[in-house]
Amino acid sequence: MQSVDVPVALLGYGTVGAAVHRLLAEQGDEIERATGHRLRVVRALVRDPSRERGFDAGPHVLTTDVRDVLHDPSIRLVAEVMGGVEPAGDHVLSLLGSGRSVVTANKQLVARHGAALFAAAAAGGAQLRFEASVCAAIPVIKVLRESLVVTNVHRVLGIVNGTTNFMLSAMSEGQSYAEALSEAQRLGYAEADPTEDVGGLDAAAKMAILATVARIAIFAAASAPETSSVGSASAKPFACASASASS
Repeated sequence: MQSVDVPVALLGYGTVGAAVHRLLAEQGDEIERATGHRLRVVRALVRDPSRERGFDAGPHVLTTDVRDVLHDPSIRLVAEVMGGVEPAGDHVLSLLGSGRSVVTANKQLVARHGAALFAAAAAGGAQLRFEASVCAAIPVIKVLRESLVVTNVHRVLGIVNGTTNFMLSAMSEGQSYAEALSEAQRLGYAEADPTEDVGGLDAAAKMAILATVARIAIFAAASAPETSSVGSASAKPFACASASASS
C-alpha cells in the first residue's frame, strides 16, 4: 500500500511541541505501518525562533506568523500545543473554518469555546479531535462519542484530577494542605502554579467536556465557579476522609 504524505503544523513549539515533533520523527515508521500515513512537521508557530528547543525543528519550520500556517494549502492537519485560550482559540477557529483538522489537548479551550469550535469544524468540513483533553491516554471521549452513542448516559462519575487525588489521599493520612501540595509539586504531580488544579478549574473543564460529549448537558466551564473548598489551606483531613468514603 502506498503511503500518504501528511504535512503537519504545530501551534507552539515549547516542551510539548518539541516532544510531539520528536515522537513523530522517531516513530514515523511505526505510525506509517499502522495507518498508511507519513506525518511530517513542516511548520511550527512560535513567539521566539531563537530559543533553545528540546528537539531541533529543522530548517524553515519555525515561524512567528500564523499566516504561514493558514495560507499553506499543503497543511491539512494541525496540532495545537501552545496552551491557553487566546490566541490559541482564534487560530483554531480560523483553521477549522478553512477546512484544516485540528488535534488539541487544551481542556480550557474546548470547555469554554467548544460550541463555536464544533460549529467551525462542521462549516469547514474539518475534524476537531480532543481525546487527550480529558484523562490523557484513557480513551473516554472516544467511548462516549462512539461506543455509547445510542446509550442514554445520565451521569459521569470519576476522579479527573490527579493532583488533587494525590493531595486528598495525603491529607487523609494526616498531612496538612500545604504539606500535601508541596509534596505533589516535588513529585511533579502539581505545577509550579497549581491554581487550575487546586482551584477546581481543571476538573470543571474536564467535566464540562464530558457532560457535553455524553449529551447530559451543554455546559461551558466559564460559567463554573473559579474556587472550591479543595483549593483552600483550610481544607481539613476529616473532610478529605469523608470525601474519600463517599466516592
